[in-house]
Amino acid sequence: MGTLQRLWRHLTTTQGSARRTFPAATLKAIQNKIAEGEVTHRAEVKMIVEGSLSLPAVLNGMTSRNRAHELFAHYRIWNTEENVGVLLYVNLADHKVEIIVDRAVGRAIKSEEWQAVCKTMTKEFASGAFHDSTLAALEQMNGYLTQHFPDQGRKKNELSDKPIVL
Repeated sequence: MGTLQRLWRHLTTTQGSARRTFPAATLKAIQNKIAEGEVTHRAEVKMIVEGSLSLPAVLNGMTSRNRAHELFAHYRIWNTEENVGVLLYVNLADHKVEIIVDRAVGRAIKSEEWQAVCKTMTKEFASGAFHDSTLAALEQMNGYLTQHFPDQGRKKNELSDKPIVL
């Protein structure tokens, strides 16, 4: 995608666009799916939806992956007791989904599995099925996390399950 085309998409995709794409009912369903999964595994999942990047970020070539890493640090998703933080990041203007994982999760779960989660999530985005495809991707993610980090009855919720819309 050319710089001007990308710039235009970031200028025209707003936080309002993100809220229309992920309305309150969808955000609540996502929160419930994250909470449901965290009963079965020890990982901490956070979802952030961002309509677009700032103009300076786009002009400086920031990628969605870079932004996801920035948010992973900003929201301290890396700061869990067992190093099991997971960020599911959606950038609507770039049409990108990124998953950033903490060290323990990165050692246990292969990148191909994370790519499969992203594919589950994005395959229906073009048709506007954000609600169902996001829940399906979270279900798939919860399965991987439960397999590698099963709950052992001593887990506390270290990060809010509520998704963030920027």
